[in-house]
This record gives sequence, C-alpha cells and structure tokens, in this order.
Amino acid sequence: MPLQPAPAGNSMNSRLAGSRLFLAVASLALGGVAIGVTEFAMMGLLQEAAWDLDITIPQAGHLITAYALGVVVGAPVITIAAARVARRTLVLWLAAGLLVANLLCWFADGYGLMLLGRFFSGVPHGAYFGVAALVAANLAGPEMRGRAVAWVMLGLSVANLVGVPAVTFLGQQFGWRVMFLFVVVLAALTLLCVLVFVPPRAKDADASIRRELGGFASGGLWLAMLTGIVGFGGFFAVYSYISPIMTEVTGLPLRMLPWVLALYGAGMVAGNLVGGRLADWSVPKTIYLVLLFIAAAKVVFYFVSPVPALAVMMVFVLGTGGSMLIPALQTLLMDAAPRAQSLAASLNHSALNVANALGAWLGGTVIALGWGYRAPALLGGGLALLGLIVAVFAVYAITVPARIRRRG
Repeated sequence: MPLQPAPAGNSMNSRLAGSRLFLAVASLALGGVAIGVTEFAMMGLLQEAAWDLDITIPQAGHLITAYALGVVVGAPVITIAAARVARRTLVLWLAAGLLVANLLCWFADGYGLMLLGRFFSGVPHGAYFGVAALVAANLAGPEMRGRAVAWVMLGLSVANLVGVPAVTFLGQQFGWRVMFLFVVVLAALTLLCVLVFVPPRAKDADASIRRELGGFASGGLWLAMLTGIVGFGGFFAVYSYISPIMTEVTGLPLRMLPWVLALYGAGMVAGNLVGGRLADWSVPKTIYLVLLFIAAAKVVFYFVSPVPALAVMMVFVLGTGGSMLIPALQTLLMDAAPRAQSLAASLNHSALNVANALGAWLGGTVIALGWGYRAPALLGGGLALLGLIVAVFAVYAITVPARIRRRG
C-alpha cells in the first residue's frame, strides 16, 4: 500500500508528505535491495560457488555463515561507535562500505579471502537497516511507522523477487562472481539517491555511546533478539539449501532455480506488505500468529517437497511467512530500548543473521548427518515453535515496564 501524506496537524519539520516521502523511503529501500542481493544470491549460487572454489556444499554454506557473522558483529559496533553521527550521513557511509566489501569479494582468489570478503560484506547490513528504518519512521510519523519500516525492509523482498533470480541466472551464464559487481552498482545508486532524496536532519544532541550502550540493560531487548534468532533460524535452515532441495528432492532442473527464487521473492514482497499492516495493528499478536504460520508451513513443506507442483507452491508460502515477521520484530526491538533506538533497531538484523548463521549451520549439520535435504524443514518448524515461546516472554518483558512508565 503506497505511503500517504502525513496527517494534518503533524509537524512537517520532521516529517515528509506524499511523493517526497515515497522517494525518500524508496531511496533507503534501494540500499536494502543491494544488501538483499549480497545476502541471498549466494544461496541460489551455492553449488556454483562450491564448484569454482573446489569445496563441498557444507563448506560453501560457510560463506553464508561468514556473511551472517559480519552482520552480527557490525550492527552493534558501528551503531555504538557512530552514535553521534547524523543518521543520513551514517546511511551513506554504510552504503559505501557495502560497495567496497563486494569489490573485495570480486577480486578474492581463494576460499580464505572469499570468507573474509563475505564477512566484511555483512558488516554494514544490520546498522544500515536499523538506521534507515529509524529515518523512515521519523519521516512518516507514529501513525505509519510500521508501514514505513516495512517499506525499507521491502528492499530485501524486492531483492529476492527480482535481484536474486536475475543474479542467479547471470551467475549460471557468466560465472557466480557476477553477483558482486551487481551489488557494487546497486550500492552506488543508493549513494546517489540518498544524497538527492533523503533530507538531512540535525543529529540527536543527546546521542552518545554511553546512552546506546545503556540499551543492553534491557532484558526485553535480549529476549526480542532471541525471538528473532530462534524463530527465524528455521527460515534459513531451509532457504540456505533451497538449491539442492529443489534439484535433489523435488527433481527440478538447475535452470529452473531462478524462477523458484523469484517465487520465493514474490512471497517475501507479499509478506512484507502484509506484515507492515499487521505491525500497525498489533506487534505482539503479529509475532505470535506469524511464528505459528511459519512452523506449520515448514512441516507441510517437509511432506510435499518431493511433489514439484506442491513444493513450488510452498516456496511462495515460506517466503510470505518469513517476511511477515520482520516489520513486527523490528518494531518490537525499537520499543524495547526507547532511549537507544539506533542500537535496538540495528540489532534486529544482528538477530536475524545469527539466525542465518544458526540456520545454515544446523541445516548443513542435519544434511551432513545423512538425514537428507528434507530434514531442515522439520528442524525449521521446531525452531519456529521455540521462537514463539521466547516471544511470549519478550513481549511481557517489554510491555509491562512500558505500562508502568506511562502510569508514573
């Protein structure tokens, strides 16, 4: 649903309206497309990477894990160290960092250097989404913050709908490393669009490293992160190995994989838009319902994955479920540490990429144990249910102190 002008009576000093708001948020989302291609295209080209680097599929999965660890480290370190930097300026720095890191991957001539390049590619990820989400929420106002955050996160979904399938196809034709040049171009466009369309804002005069570090004192923050780590780990347990699942279990030819990934992306676009609306309705209820939905979808996928028509249909459903969760988790973390929102917002993607690393590792483990390529689906369903239990405690830890503060 398009972003609409800010309601009458809201201060226009901090908020934009109509087309200006759309262009600003779309510019921020473009960086999300670049990051999404960086993160997810590797999954579609996993087999090609393994062949080129002369490594096994589980070893190639470590390229996914290295990226995820970069996100986990980069999000809090960058956000805290740059606490006094204006948010728009920080967005520009992070886009430039993404560009440089992908150039390193392009020139990497061995597995070790590629692992290092993938790690540095992940470093800007969490901080970028956290800061960009805060910029968008500030521009849109409180009545539409869920949708504004969802539109920034839509970059990930668009990457999976268009960018990842396109890069997978190009990688199959011209070499898998073409993905890195693709990201370099997108990062450069992000720099240009943010400079032109996102208005500068005065930095928060009260911002400090000490205040951001204070966010770690929130128990609700840690529980909200754990919800994302456990609940979303199931998503990555399956998605990390979607290429061999579709070819070895479902029996599709490798040339069909770009279309499968496009369907995954279409589901993510739909889920992201629905998730933004649901987050504006109720953050806790959205998290509970979506985690149940993810668990059920994973179990269904386990049983239908050998049937091509049903497996392909469930790919769309899996993409929808995973993406629906992101806006609500992002908003929950922002509420968990109201005086350290930059840190809290960036930690959503630290959590999701711990989930990425955990899911890729656990999925590779059950495959390596000989349980087959279908096993990650059941593993993912169990992780989603465990995430639901953690979410109940997280919501309680965040909402009860907030009610006490309002009464006081």
